[in-house]
Amino acid sequence: MDDVDYYELLGVRRDASAGEIKSAFRALAKVMHPDAGGTSGTFRLLKSAYETLSDGAKRAEYDRGPIAAPVEVPRPRPRPRRRMFRDEPAFVPAGCDVPPSSLPWWHLTKHQPRIGYVRTPGHAPAAAAVLGGVLLSVPLLLPGFLSSAVLVCWLALLAAAIAAVVRLARSYLSAVRAHRDAEAEFGERTVFGVADEEPVGERLTAELLVNYLARLPGARVFHGLSRPGSVFADVEHAVLCGHRLVLVESKLWLPGHYEIDDDGSLWRNGHPFRGGTTELFGAVAAFAEHLPGVEVRGALLVYPSRDGEVTTDDTPGLGVSAMVPEDFVRDMGDWLSVDCATVDHHVLRAVRARVVREADAA
Repeated sequence: MDDVDYYELLGVRRDASAGEIKSAFRALAKVMHPDAGGTSGTFRLLKSAYETLSDGAKRAEYDRGPIAAPVEVPRPRPRPRRRMFRDEPAFVPAGCDVPPSSLPWWHLTKHQPRIGYVRTPGHAPAAAAVLGGVLLSVPLLLPGFLSSAVLVCWLALLAAAIAAVVRLARSYLSAVRAHRDAEAEFGERTVFGVADEEPVGERLTAELLVNYLARLPGARVFHGLSRPGSVFADVEHAVLCGHRLVLVESKLWLPGHYEIDDDGSLWRNGHPFRGGTTELFGAVAAFAEHLPGVEVRGALLVYPSRDGEVTTDDTPGLGVSAMVPEDFVRDMGDWLSVDCATVDHHVLRAVRARVVREADAA
């Protein structure tokens, strides 16, 4: 492939940073992967360009060689969606219209105190330490009140109280600095990444997340995440609330009753389901390992692909539940609301780093 300029192929400048090269590769890989309609040859070429330019030694060697004339790489065309009948218009399922007042957790979206990105030591421990120091110092003002042995004990206690006050002060100042840095980094944003408009299930789920779960004080919504160890947008949506994370995937499947076994098998109307698969099982396991201390669950939202009713058994199999949008809002919102006023900036930063289309966010 000596006639292809790797920089031109990735669409970056010759002095592009490693981060810019990685972002360009992620964006192109999403549409050039064979599963997305691209060809295996084109994707291998794209991967070769990324592996060469992301490695410092290989990139230096490549830059010393002759630079070939750029060639135009054909972009794959989107595959048309199939319909059940040739003259049948595309069916668009209804979105979620659960009345907010009927949700048992909706009251938590109002009258919540202002939350921070980190927890600072409260005033009570500091006040107790200071008061203890004052009380311990009172006997020193009374000459002859204490014997020399008792005085030594009082001095040791006083020193311990002073040390506790110093530690609290340092912890408080450190938390204040961390909070200020997190505010500068994240601001008031509650949504990160850009949701796909097609297929229609992703659009409906994105609207659902913003209209309902994003109203929780500590909730942060993400669109288009790559699971750890991947560069593709393997996870359509995610919601982080405190130390609980739910990964969400949308499917347009035939009407019927869906359930997930303990071993991850999909069933429809009591029979093994062969009409589709999900990537949530691997994603839940990968994020649980990547984020120690965070509870991770998966929600497979099923919309009807044609007129008819969809029902689910939302008992989780391998941490993933099949759900209809209405049940997802009620049950998953209730699960996330347990830690609804906490934003851990370490966890938020780790999840945000997995957003593939973050650069395009408004």
